[in-house]
Order: sequence, then C-alpha cells, then structure tokens
Amino acid sequence: MSQLLDFIKAQQGSLLSDLEHLVNLDTPTGSKALVDQAMQVVIDRFQQQLGGTVEYIRQEKYGNQVKLHLGKGTGQILLMTHIDTVWPEGETAKRPFRQEGGRLYGPGIFDMKCGLLQGLYAMHAVAAHYAPAKNIVLFINTDEEVGSPSSRPWIEEEARKSDAVFVLEPALGPSGKLKTSRKGVGRFTLEVEGVSAHSGVNHSEGVNALEELAHQILFLQGLTDYEKGSTVNVGIASGGTAVNVVSGQARAQLDLRIETMEEAERLSRSILGVSPVLPNAKVRVTGGMIRPPMERTASRELFARAQPIAGRLGFVLEETATGGASDGNFTAALNVPTLDGLGAVGHGAHALDEYVEIDSIVLRTALLAHLIVEAMEEPLGTGTLA
Repeated sequence: MSQLLDFIKAQQGSLLSDLEHLVNLDTPTGSKALVDQAMQVVIDRFQQQLGGTVEYIRQEKYGNQVKLHLGKGTGQILLMTHIDTVWPEGETAKRPFRQEGGRLYGPGIFDMKCGLLQGLYAMHAVAAHYAPAKNIVLFINTDEEVGSPSSRPWIEEEARKSDAVFVLEPALGPSGKLKTSRKGVGRFTLEVEGVSAHSGVNHSEGVNALEELAHQILFLQGLTDYEKGSTVNVGIASGGTAVNVVSGQARAQLDLRIETMEEAERLSRSILGVSPVLPNAKVRVTGGMIRPPMERTASRELFARAQPIAGRLGFVLEETATGGASDGNFTAALNVPTLDGLGAVGHGAHALDEYVEIDSIVLRTALLAHLIVEAMEEPLGTGTLA
C-alpha cells in the first residue's frame, strides 16, 4: 500500500512547482488563447512524465479540450478535471501564487488547478508501479465554469466507455468530504410584455410589466420546497424605461436546483407553464435543465471502496451532498459509477481568499492512485471492496 504514497511523497516538490507555474497562468473561460497556452504546459508535463497519447478536441469559441491517454485494454477509467477559471486576464499578476503557513493561495488553485495536477501525478504513480490494464483517460475541460456547453457531448461519450469516473473537483469542508450526490441545475428566462403608457396622462391605459413580473417572482420563489431539496431563485430582474412610463417590458432570470429528475420534471413544468395575472399582460418562459442531478446511487460503491483506502493511508474519509453541480452530474446521469470531490482540500472556490491545504495534496493524490488501481483490478459490482 505504501509504494504509491511513497512515490507521490517523493514527487511533492515537483508537483508544487508545477502548481505554482499553472496557477500563475491566467485561464479565464472566455479567452481561448490563454486557456490553450496553459493547456500546453500540462500536456508538455504529461509527455515528459509519461509519454502517453494526447488527443485534442478542437474548439472555436473555447479552449481546446484535451484527453490524455495512458495504458490499454478493454476497459476505461475516466478522470475528470477542468483548467478554466472564473478569474479574468490579469488576475494572477495581482494575486500570484503564494504560501502562507500550511496553505497555498492563488486564482483557481482550489477550483481546480490543484485537482488537475493531482490527477496527472496519480497517473504517474500508477504508471511507475503497474502496467495499466485499462485505458486511463484524464479529460481536461475548458468551459466547465460556464456550464460545459461545448464539452458535454465529449464528456458523455467518454463516460459511456468507462467503468468508473473520478471527478477532481475540490473536496468539501476542512475534513475533505467526497461529494456523493449533487443537485441538478436548471436555468430559465422569464419575459413579460405589458402595455406602455404615460404615467401621468393615461396611467389607466397601461399594463405595467414590472407589476406582472412581481406577481411571477412571488409565484416562482414560492415553488421552493426545502423538504424536497428543491430551490427556485430569481437572481436577476429588470424592466422599464423611465420613471414616468408605465413599463411595457420586463424580464427575469432564475436558477432551479433539484435532487431528482422527478423533481426536475415537475418544477420545469410549473415554471414553463406560468400564466399572466394582469389582464392584457403576456408572459413567456424559456430554458430548462442544464445539468441533471448526480444521485447517490451512482457513487455508493466507489465511496465504499475509497473509505478503507483512506483509512490505510491514515485519514478518515466522509461523504456529503452539495447544491453545486459539476461535470460529474453528466456522467452519473448515465448510470456510470462516479465519485466526486477527489481534488484539493481547502476553501474559497471563486473567492479572493481561495486556498488549498498543503498537507492534504499528497494524501489525496495517493487516494486517487489507489482508486485507479482498484478499478483496474477489481470490476465494479462484484461486492468485493478490497
């Protein structure tokens, strides 16, 4: 059990050096050139370490997605990560990689550049001690932070080939809990058409679109059901042209989070089927689910395998559910065994104080390496959790 851990410990200096380099490269989702530049750094490291196969998925709008292949065989193990961040160009110059005590800081370090490198070094550890009996694929996404619009079909294609999916999104909380279920996400836009009128001269002839929108917001917010784990949030609302005009137009955008597809279908029907309250007002709703829920059934066995591995490595591993979504939602919805949150332990995704705990990096990388080995050697569904 110790050989993988010992190997990764010996590689820690190299891993942290690579992490500093990667964090100090801006990778905003909307800049294809910057994302492609940083991706090449990862590819070069992969080829230096492992000499595996690199497959590009060319993109016009976003950075090119990349699949790094190692091993061969009839089965496949998929590691999911993303290189894009929410931070704009120039952010790394303002807040470069730094260490304070036992923590490392920098834009995107927690979400999820550290996890990306943990995947790369876990592959390195496995390859140094085993002849991989299955194809190990590290899929590096470039548009995850905007919902994976171009990458989703490729993620799902790789998932269908895979026996197990390990998602290197950051862990949750200071103890590094794995995410065994995630809520699904829906996004909708509500457009209201009223009747414009002068507010002083012919107020009675108008139909205020903002008033109608207010009725709709109250209805939509009221669909939230905490007992079912379902929330509806109207996050953006706007309308009107001038203070002395009865508003003829208004719109709102809302976010839906649900735990099951049954709830997704029920609430989507309610949202898409709204009717106007005011006479002569018109209401139109567009949108739908953009990520299915990741239900615990897809992760149960993999988590049961991970717990004893963590124990032998010297730490306690717990699971949790979260309202956030990831690319693991897509793979789990295909009934492919999926385990999420295997990346960095830290705090502050999308925040200025984003950090990772140094002491966790080697252990989490070793955990992933051992999960890969078990998935190669012991088929899922056998009931054997060696």
